Amino acid sequence: MNNENVEKEQKRALITSSLGLSAQSASTMLLSFVLSSMMITYHISGAAGGLISTITNIGMLVGGIFFGPLADKYGRVKIYSITTILYALATGLMAFSPNIFIIYILRFIVGIGGGGVYGVIMSMVADVYPQNKRGRINSYVTVAGQIGSIIAAIAAAIIIPMSGWRGLFLFGAIPIILGIFVYYKVPESSEWKKSQEKEESNSAAILSILFKKGNIGNTLRLMVMAIVQVAGYFGLMNWLPSILQEKSGLSVSGSSIWMIATIVGMSLGMLVFGQIMDRIGPKVAYSLFLLASAVSVFLYSFANNEFSLLMGGAIVGFFANGMNAGYGAIVGDLYETKIRATANNIIFNIGRAVGGFSAVVIGYLLDNFNLTITMGFLAMLYIISFFTVLTLNLNKRSENNE
Repeated sequence: MNNENVEKEQKRALITSSLGLSAQSASTMLLSFVLSSMMITYHISGAAGGLISTITNIGMLVGGIFFGPLADKYGRVKIYSITTILYALATGLMAFSPNIFIIYILRFIVGIGGGGVYGVIMSMVADVYPQNKRGRINSYVTVAGQIGSIIAAIAAAIIIPMSGWRGLFLFGAIPIILGIFVYYKVPESSEWKKSQEKEESNSAAILSILFKKGNIGNTLRLMVMAIVQVAGYFGLMNWLPSILQEKSGLSVSGSSIWMIATIVGMSLGMLVFGQIMDRIGPKVAYSLFLLASAVSVFLYSFANNEFSLLMGGAIVGFFANGMNAGYGAIVGDLYETKIRATANNIIFNIGRAVGGFSAVVIGYLLDNFNLTITMGFLAMLYIISFFTVLTLNLNKRSENNE
């Protein structure tokens, strides 16, 4: 393939992946802006409301396991389109739900679609970009995911006052258009087509490659890293705004400013991490960011004024979530094209399913201990991930790689 065609494939993959992760992030985030209103509508408890998020995470794990091998076998574009339409349609149908049980079912489907599309998005990029560019390209895609969260917040501010929470979920159906467009207009990459010419594999065979000798060590280590990554994100973003309001008298608007500062820090961290990863390698990049995350998270518990809270939040976000930019790239490096979507989906969705419980653990620690102990717990998770990174085998890809 000549350089012009390669560049065309790369540009197409970057745009498609960025739009996909932005849409998926926005769809997932919509719930956080309407949960309290839904609880009033359906007359349910906080536990019943919180179950919606738990069901979503379980759906993501199921979707990752189911759609990952299908994307490797039948094509990135097909599964990207199907999963995008699936989560968008289920989101839109939530606007018409008569009771909380239908919400549970639809949100589970949202999780299946969202969890299924993640690995496809990351694999699209890894398939067409060389190893020395994957870090920075993945950082652009993950920043697009942050933009999706901002879009969800803006949509909530505009739509909820006019149409309520049901109107917001109708807005969440818009990515159906994206799924249909990609299905008909975006071709599969030449790299994926080449991988299909080598051998025919069924979904079970594709799945088994992740855990065979030569791959199982890296697969399990990356799962530990993903669990820590998700646990840190859920812990920081779910609990810190309310903690800050209680500890420092920060208003709701003040905590919103904190959220914006933290998201800006996260986005900058992703861009910087991608550059560092491509220049000095993933093991060094992750080691630096994990150690910095452990230190900054622990020190953040001693912040005692509004300026230090805002700046500290941006710094913590920079390091703790900046690393998120590297997972698609590192999986692209370690696993061959024919199992890349499966690896991305299973590794990161197991991280979501297990790491999501950090919100429960942190709630318990806050109830029974103090903020320093709680942040110390998060810091220890980053230290565990640091030692895990040191044992990753990054010197060579799996023995079956191209």
